[in-house]
Amino acid sequence: MSTLRYARPVSDYSSLDLSRPSSGRVYDYWLGGTNNYAVDREFAEQQLARAPEIREAVRENRAFLRRAVRFATAAGIRQFVDIGCGLPTQGSVHEVADEVAPGESRVVYIDNEPVAHAHAQILLEDTADPARHRALAGDFFDGPALWERVLAEGIDPREPVCLLTVALLHLLPAERKPETVLAYYRDRLAPGSLLVLSHACLDTGDAQAQEAFGRISDDYRARTANQGTGGLRGRAEIAELFGDFELVDPGLVWLPQWRPEASFVGDPARTRAVAGVARKTSA
Repeated sequence: MSTLRYARPVSDYSSLDLSRPSSGRVYDYWLGGTNNYAVDREFAEQQLARAPEIREAVRENRAFLRRAVRFATAAGIRQFVDIGCGLPTQGSVHEVADEVAPGESRVVYIDNEPVAHAHAQILLEDTADPARHRALAGDFFDGPALWERVLAEGIDPREPVCLLTVALLHLLPAERKPETVLAYYRDRLAPGSLLVLSHACLDTGDAQAQEAFGRISDDYRARTANQGTGGLRGRAEIAELFGDFELVDPGLVWLPQWRPEASFVGDPARTRAVAGVARKTSA
């Protein structure tokens, strides 16, 4: 068992259920991290038995996030809002942004899992500038209330923002219509802003993979502490999540195909997830 440190007294997290796997800690395990418990590792290995490509997919997803942040920073954006940030790991948004433009970017991390929020606070205490990098405990579905808190952390709505929803929306219950909430956030962004999004994709042409997706989704719904559920979509439905934003080249593609920095060996579709970055061009 790893030792988890808290940015606030443990009593503040008395509602935390450590007897059930956490999606953030499971993701950390797949990335090769150490911020996870035996219950998370057991759950993660069970899912790997169903779909061994998961580990490669989450690592490619993390690499996509880093490339997208570098792209946004190079394009002049200095404000980042990462909803569903999960547990911090090497190559977090503020670290990548500060590599490109040292000391210039403001980043707000948001997660609804207490452990993820606590670790985000630790990360910022240890590696970040508290004047520019903040962590909020909040839920994607909080909508206007969450956005007010984001603005209170110094995000200027008059300037472009890079909004990140990376490997998030396929974990959200479809019956709560996350696409409507995402549209609210898109509408809040100034022209020139970017939406960075990745999403598990059913369009693999592989019936066995689609069946595995369904079983994994059922497991998340039934067993994880935050009861993440599957809102899996096909490529056309994922493209609709960008609204009227304009996808930048190369569009909505498999994870390894989005502006790769190194060659990818094999079929990129085996990551079972697509990614894209889109720009808001009108008010």
